[in-house]
Amino acid sequence: MNQQEKFLQEYPDKIYLKHDDTELISNYLQQEEFLEKDEKVIGMEKPGEGNMNFVARINTNHRSFILKQSRPWVEKYPQISAPIDRINVESKIYRLIRQNKTLRNFTPEILLDKSEDYILVLEDLGKGADFTYLYQKDKTIHEEELATLVGFINQLHQIKRDVASEFPGNMPMKKLNHEHIFYFPYLEENGFDLDTVRPGLQAIAMQYKKDDALKAKIATLGDIYLGEGNTLIHGDYYPGSWLRVTSGIKIIDPEFGYFGKPEFDLGVFTAHLKMAQVEQESIDFVLENYDQPAGFDPQLCQSFTGVEILRRIIGLAQLPLDLTLNEKEALLKEAVRLIKN
Repeated sequence: MNQQEKFLQEYPDKIYLKHDDTELISNYLQQEEFLEKDEKVIGMEKPGEGNMNFVARINTNHRSFILKQSRPWVEKYPQISAPIDRINVESKIYRLIRQNKTLRNFTPEILLDKSEDYILVLEDLGKGADFTYLYQKDKTIHEEELATLVGFINQLHQIKRDVASEFPGNMPMKKLNHEHIFYFPYLEENGFDLDTVRPGLQAIAMQYKKDDALKAKIATLGDIYLGEGNTLIHGDYYPGSWLRVTSGIKIIDPEFGYFGKPEFDLGVFTAHLKMAQVEQESIDFVLENYDQPAGFDPQLCQSFTGVEILRRIIGLAQLPLDLTLNEKEALLKEAVRLIKN
């Protein structure tokens, strides 16, 4: 039984959206009275390479918008199960973020929220590109862009639990993330041959898979990640969640968000700058311009930076890193130093 058949069997009353079925999507939007009387769907395209959900840009004779649906698996890796309710958590996070007058300029407006069908229709922020180009050699990010990205999490991390006491803990998504950040990469036999990514990487990774002291520290960090905190975090603050469009930088895909440790967001942020081989002065700029909340632990932040580097290089969630084997090995060594510091 394939994933679609499984979905239809477990959720027989739910619509299953597909990129090659414009008519199905058009009929659904008409049924939900979302389309205007004389509005017709005239085309559909993928707005980018999303990992978690079905995502499509829908073009009509009047406008365009983004349609998302979550399924009980990861869209990019259908063999991996995922909480189907994640789109509804994402909706709640967007609504919370958009209560902030500054942050609402960075995120899309919700146009239609059909939680029972795990569907969200969002404002189209415009055609553009994410920042994953940074992983290629000799690519740069401007200081004003870094300032904008730091400014976003500065504002985001000011949102505290007392303004959203009934906000979901998002534990199913946290457990999924925990598996692939703190556990799976360190299994000696996990079925993922890293030599298919870069010949020689499997042997290099094995020394970390066998390092019990390192794995114990990572397990402790995993427990911290699974715990609760008082700060709203994005949960996946990396170049794939940053968009550059005509109107500026936008931030998307907060489905891993929850009230937790701000050190995690900043740690992930700086980890990706390191993997993108961004100059150290740019990383220092980020650290210097981040407004540390009360109780912020710089060492914990560094540890999360190290864990993110390790999991992205020896884990399943690979990035299009334009790095030699030696460069990856150097990054892994730096990551271990950050964790064991």
